[in-house]
Amino acid sequence: MSRNHDQSGYDVIVVGSGAGGLATAVTAAYHGLKVLVLEKETHLGGTTAWSGGWLWIPRNPLAKAAGIDEPIEEPLRYLQNEIGERAQDPRVRRFLDAGPAMANFFQQETAVAWVDGNIIPDFHTSQGACAGGRSICAAPFDGRALGPWLDKMRPPLDMVSLWGMGISAGRDMTRFFNWYRAPGNMAYVAKRLGRHVWDLVTRRRGLQLVNGNALVARLLRSALDLGVELRCDAPVTGLIESKGQVCGVRSKEQTFAAKRGVVLAAGGFPHDRQRQSQSFAYFEAYPRHHSAAPASNTGDGLRLGEAQGGHIEAGFRQPAAWAPVSLLPRRDGSLGAYPHLVDRAKPGIIAVGPDGKRFVNEANSYHDYMSALFAAHPQRPESWLIADARARRKFGLGAVKPFPFPDAPHLMSGYLFKAKTREALASKIGLPGDTLGATLDAFNRGASKGEDPAFQRGTTPYNAIQGDAFHAPNPNLRPLDCPPFYAVKIVPGSLGTFAGLRTDSDARVLDADLAPIPGLYAVGNDAASIFGGAYPSGGITLGPAMTFGYLAGRALAGRNELEET
Repeated sequence: MSRNHDQSGYDVIVVGSGAGGLATAVTAAYHGLKVLVLEKETHLGGTTAWSGGWLWIPRNPLAKAAGIDEPIEEPLRYLQNEIGERAQDPRVRRFLDAGPAMANFFQQETAVAWVDGNIIPDFHTSQGACAGGRSICAAPFDGRALGPWLDKMRPPLDMVSLWGMGISAGRDMTRFFNWYRAPGNMAYVAKRLGRHVWDLVTRRRGLQLVNGNALVARLLRSALDLGVELRCDAPVTGLIESKGQVCGVRSKEQTFAAKRGVVLAAGGFPHDRQRQSQSFAYFEAYPRHHSAAPASNTGDGLRLGEAQGGHIEAGFRQPAAWAPVSLLPRRDGSLGAYPHLVDRAKPGIIAVGPDGKRFVNEANSYHDYMSALFAAHPQRPESWLIADARARRKFGLGAVKPFPFPDAPHLMSGYLFKAKTREALASKIGLPGDTLGATLDAFNRGASKGEDPAFQRGTTPYNAIQGDAFHAPNPNLRPLDCPPFYAVKIVPGSLGTFAGLRTDSDARVLDADLAPIPGLYAVGNDAASIFGGAYPSGGITLGPAMTFGYLAGRALAGRNELEET
């Protein structure tokens, strides 16, 4: 079959439409380049659209405006303690230098607007850690501003939204969890829900965009304003090379020329079974993985890069951004991977392994939770989240929403287990009853005093902010003493992957000899994480994705010097 050829060509072609790809496209277009974005799915936004939307950007303009003005040596010191010798990688310093400039560029020159994370702490308490000021998120966005393109954007992940309405971390979520505590909260929730229902009736989807949905929407609006061409249903099947330089792509029955280069931003390999088996050590004993990333993220970008001589960076501490997930039966018979990012830290909830014993501080990060589970139970990395009735009523459990939402659908589907006694619950979920009882007794004794001698839950700033600010003396701890009891099964999952194509400080893909491949760039999860498989803070995926997208866009436009912030 003959191919249709695009005669005019483009300066830059971006493969993928998540934050990294769109940041590249917007930056390159702002500097006068003709840009095409190709997305294999029917909707734009990639994993970003399902994410919390936070970026880790130390020394960002919003923090500085609030008086949090730390020298670059402080986040660098934190990373030196978190990732060791990898902190010497030139890309790390480049990220810390360029991150503030990136945030300022998008705030000042595009439709992107930020809200600060000045009270959001780093995950750990290593030297150089900060109690706040290193995080930013896209401000809420009115979807009507996208016009017809709204229908081309991936909606929020249904399992973690409320009838398709996103709820943002911080004040928004706190009001929903505490809707009954004050008339103001009740009015706020009613207004949000009322508007959402109206949006569903009139537009068939929510228009109050928050989190990663807001970030994608703002980047899309910026791209459209700058004349970026966007195409869905356009999987890239190969790259075109001429005279030693990547200069175009093949997509379906067309070829597209790219005078200056191609940028790979296809989302890594969270659903590439073959690469999982090669990269995930636990697969030898337990060959199952359920990523919360879109199912279309199957390693396309990595394969395209390797075909041009790109080198996959090895030696990572962990190859993926691990997350505990539960498998939610859907009406069509499929299973959704629900990411447990919030509930684990709430008072009245604990986690136990297949032996009925605790193995982790449940309020630590999702990545740390799974790393601890792999270490404790390498042959069977499964666990159970257990809650009593008070916790289930107030916070929900996984995909089970808080009161007034019912248990019945989840009990009937087999997602949720419920029993009047601890012994009966243990029997239902296949745990040794005596062991589970002893675990709960020990936990309850400490929790009644706000203490956790076994794992020190609730003793770090990150733990505390994940808990319930209205609960004392420890926002993360309360005995499980209010029957009935509930359980949801946790299996290995991820939010994305860390291992990827080796790149330089301008996001150029490097070959096995660490030489740049002319005309080929990679950003987001197609590029190897600069943190080497460590997870020092929330937003360490989107922060570098947008920063190196910004740097790639500038490099493609011949602008390598950063503007002052």
